[in-house]
Amino acid sequence: MGRGRQKAKATRQAREMKYFSPDTDYTALERELSKNAGSQSKSSGYQYDDEGDYSEYADKYADDYQEK
Repeated sequence: MGRGRQKAKATRQAREMKYFSPDTDYTALERELSKNAGSQSKSSGYQYDDEGDYSEYADKYADDYQEK
């Protein structure tokens, strides 16, 4: 029977967390995004090409799947 007070407290805390909106630090956000933009361009320059790996098998087994 003591669950009511505990549940009400949990509900109140959940509601406070849901609707809590702290002040946004836009300068910190800008720094973080500009830092990630520089490092992202380096990693996106790498292109993985797996076409060469399967082309030899396509040529090898092409006769097995020719349309008749």
